[in-house]
This record gives sequence, structure tokens and C-alpha cells, in this order.
Amino acid sequence: MSRRVTRKLLPHPLLSTLLVIVWCLLINDLSLGTVVFGVILGLLIPISTAAYWPDRPRIGRPWRLVSYMILVIWDIIVANVQVAMIVLFKRNADMAPNWVRIPLDLRSPEAITLLAGTITLTPGTVSADLSADGSALLVHALDAADPDAVRDDIKSRYERRLKEIFE
Repeated sequence: MSRRVTRKLLPHPLLSTLLVIVWCLLINDLSLGTVVFGVILGLLIPISTAAYWPDRPRIGRPWRLVSYMILVIWDIIVANVQVAMIVLFKRNADMAPNWVRIPLDLRSPEAITLLAGTITLTPGTVSADLSADGSALLVHALDAADPDAVRDDIKSRYERRLKEIFE
């Protein structure tokens, strides 16, 4: 098969694979029929939405994406415990909710989206807004006595890694 035909049938191979896996997980069955229907969805959805994806995201180091996902899962677990402790044992008067402005070094829309999603998935923080020019992200932190430390933590822990992956 030529490269052009392969691109038409599989415009986004990673998305196709992810759709098959998610379908099997949603159905909670690994029978032949489930996998075949997942493959059909994995082929048809990317083909029908290809016009909305004119440029594929460039992932420079895909193996780093796996380590990034492990880090995010770990941080979600830790943040769940921290938020539970805040809710159970900290008085409202002692909490320090803050808005944190995070200047972005990222330029790739996919990387910025992944950063905003990571922040929102981590309990205790929510991505609220992206500046019009894409140069800063506004984040609300549930309990941040030092907003600069939250900003520096997000930049060093997440943004730096995403920059290595996407740029």
C-alpha cells in the first residue's frame, strides 16, 4: 500500500488505537465482536473527523509521554490525599485559595491543552482561562499560600516535560 492510501485509511493511527482500547474498556469485554466493532469505530471516527485535524501534533519523544502519564497519575493520587486532608481537617478561615497566572513557554496548541487538562485533572487546581495570545494560563488553586511556588511547580513539573515531548 502506498503512503497516501495508508494516510487516508489511518489518518491518526494513535487515535485509532486509543479508540479501540477505550471501546473495549467501556464494553468491559474482550470478545471478537467487541474488538471488531472497536476497530470499525477506530477507523471510521478518525476518517470522518480528519478534516478537523489539518496538522497532526508533532511528538518529538513519544517515550517521554509514557513517563509523563505515570507522573500525572502519581500526582493525581497524591493530590487526592492532600485535598481530602484539607477538606477534613483545615478550617475555611485557614485556607488560602488563590488565582495563579502561569506564563507559558509552550507554543503547541496540543501541549497547552495537555497542560491545562493535567492541571484540571489534578485535584485542588483548575485551569480557568487561556490568554488570547496563548502566552499565559490562569489557574485557581484551592489552597496556595504561596502562588509563586504553585506557578514554579507547574512550570518545572509539567510544562518543562511537555516542552521536551512536543517541541
